[in-house]
Amino acid sequence: MQYVVYGIKQCDTVRKALKWLANENIDYRFHDLREDGLEQEQVETWLNVLGMDQVLNKRSTSWRQLSQEQQAVSSVPAAAKLICEHPTLVKRPLVAAEQPILCGFKVEQWQQQLK
Repeated sequence: MQYVVYGIKQCDTVRKALKWLANENIDYRFHDLREDGLEQEQVETWLNVLGMDQVLNKRSTSWRQLSQEQQAVSSVPAAAKLICEHPTLVKRPLVAAEQPILCGFKVEQWQQQLK
């Protein structure tokens, strides 16, 4: 099974995760959030499966630059639209196969889910 790793190249956590995947010989494809963008339907799936708190990075600079009205997003479609407009709001890295399965990089969790 090939996994898709969503992130941005400049993110240290994404780089650590990609290095870990390579060291573990796990097949993956990298999807750059800035360069490749996102589809709203795909983001809605992530939000429905993992939850808004898990996918939306409220500690990011991108989040802090949003207006209070934008930060008050409460529905999945509205959050997905916001993420598509500002892809760096995704907590990185996000790993998906048929479904999104991991968000963020925690070695123990990755060992359990990806092996």
